[in-house]
Amino acid sequence: MEFIMNIMNKFNGFFWGWPILILLMGGGLLITIRTGFMQFRYLPFILKETFGKMFKSDVGGEGTVSPFQAASAALASSIGAANITVAPSIIFVAGPGAIFWMWVAGILGQATKFGEIVLGIKYREKNVDGEFVGGPAYTFKKGIGGTLGNIMGFLVSFFFMIEILPSITLQTIAAAGPLEQLGLSRLIAALIILVLVVLVSYGGIKRIGQVTEKMVPIMAGIYIIMGLIILIMHAGQIPHAFGVIFKGAFNPQAVAGGIGGATLAAAIKAGLARGCYSNEAGMGSAPYAHSTAITDHPARQGMWGIFEVIADTIIVCSISVLIVIVTDNWHDAGNSGIAVERAFNTAFGQFGTAIIAISLFLFVLSTIIVIVFYTEKQGEYLFGTAFGKIMRFVGCAMVLLGAFVEFEDAGAFLDFTLGLVVFTNMLGMVILSGEVKEICDDFFKNPKYYPGAKGEAKPGKYSIDK
Repeated sequence: MEFIMNIMNKFNGFFWGWPILILLMGGGLLITIRTGFMQFRYLPFILKETFGKMFKSDVGGEGTVSPFQAASAALASSIGAANITVAPSIIFVAGPGAIFWMWVAGILGQATKFGEIVLGIKYREKNVDGEFVGGPAYTFKKGIGGTLGNIMGFLVSFFFMIEILPSITLQTIAAAGPLEQLGLSRLIAALIILVLVVLVSYGGIKRIGQVTEKMVPIMAGIYIIMGLIILIMHAGQIPHAFGVIFKGAFNPQAVAGGIGGATLAAAIKAGLARGCYSNEAGMGSAPYAHSTAITDHPARQGMWGIFEVIADTIIVCSISVLIVIVTDNWHDAGNSGIAVERAFNTAFGQFGTAIIAISLFLFVLSTIIVIVFYTEKQGEYLFGTAFGKIMRFVGCAMVLLGAFVEFEDAGAFLDFTLGLVVFTNMLGMVILSGEVKEICDDFFKNPKYYPGAKGEAKPGKYSIDK
């Protein structure tokens, strides 16, 4: 076992360095260029069609759940405890300049996630239950086709499934933490989480969407509002915070504040990796939720992927890291992992601590609900609908397992399997990037969909009608 762990650790040390980051950022840059920098050019329209229509997102077409329900389910997976605890930790590792590179990852990741979703919609299909299903596995099988497409589809789904299962247990342990602080035992906490997960996940994507469309705005809204209050309380430090971020992005030692690992290479690697982990762009997870959306065009749903990255990385993660910098909690390495909680406690006392505990619990609970659904969909793709339902049961069982294990060495396995998922997914995205451009042009160059376009308003090549 130790031999296997050593191999995985060596592989992770190499793979999660420059190779995977070049693939992720290079792929994101390629799609950005091929789509004509669409996340910049059409940003006002994208914001209007997503943030402006969160609760009125129905656009007609075919699907199973509303566009926002699909987006909120995907966002529930990516907005997790890491946005509060892990995102700020990169400051302690590589200095504040790493935040700039996290933003770069977020900007390029918008194009990647847009591409993942539009292809997911294009190549989705109906299962035996009459529900729409899709994701990288379906995209590669049908889009790339042949032996290569089938192999890539199988691998991306299989590796994602075995990566999710221990993740469910680890997330359960994290969610149990706030309940244990209330005096509950780990077993009771896990049972409570299990009941909540079963009640939602066994209702399928429709119930998941109905829950997450309410849960995500509330939990994110509470954290964002309280975080903004702290930033307002330290408004005088905000210019300094941006100053050390931008200066540290290219000269980390100038603002390192005693952080020994603050080199330019460390800042770039830590920031890009955190950005990718945070918004899940490049992992291929979001299309499994978005492929269920009712939409009239793949690109319209793809805009919700850009919405997700903005909400997750540009807003929530940024608030977390700015709080740490403006409250001057980043110079002491002992604060890594608790810097945001300490800032909330200093600002609001025990109420602040309670807000963080509630936020952590809700963030992680919503993640568990959605990744149990993802587990089911991987099983369904690999071996059929019946096996998918078995995997949903197994996913729920992994919640209960969180009451009895610690999984201290799971990190290496998760990084290993996730690396294989990202590699396969991004390779497929690069191969199919031309189709992403075609779908993007079909939408944004047609006045039927985009008011600023010229020409005749008529259904596009990829129009989806009932």
